[in-house]
Amino acid sequence: MATSRTDPVTLEVVELIGAVVARYYEEYEQAAAQHALTGAQARVLGLLSLEPLPMRRIAQKLKCEPSNITGIVDRLEARGLVERRPAPEDRRVKVAVPTDEGRAVAHRLRESLDFAREPLGELTGVERALLRDLLKRMLGEAPA
Repeated sequence: MATSRTDPVTLEVVELIGAVVARYYEEYEQAAAQHALTGAQARVLGLLSLEPLPMRRIAQKLKCEPSNITGIVDRLEARGLVERRPAPEDRRVKVAVPTDEGRAVAHRLRESLDFAREPLGELTGVERALLRDLLKRMLGEAPA
């Protein structure tokens, strides 16, 4: 049975997702500012702390233009938080890699984001896994 896009539960879920996203971005901007970073710089640094990436891949993951990422990486590099290196698989391609200081800042940023962690901590492990799987399904990704 297909669900209408205007049924009350769907509308409420959409509003709740919007509220969660707004609160997350607000807290992320505040945490970034404590480290003299913009929200975009903090998101790029956080992404790079998981794996080194070429600019094009960062742009794809953050759904923005590669030229924007180049400027963000330039500013992070000027602060000593990121450096560009040749990609191991293709030395013609440059990847952005966090420095030790960049990884430390990314770690402190993650630690300061309590908004999601505190409410999630009140859910059981089963509930958190279910929420994760539902969100992945909504994004078209296979659950873990």
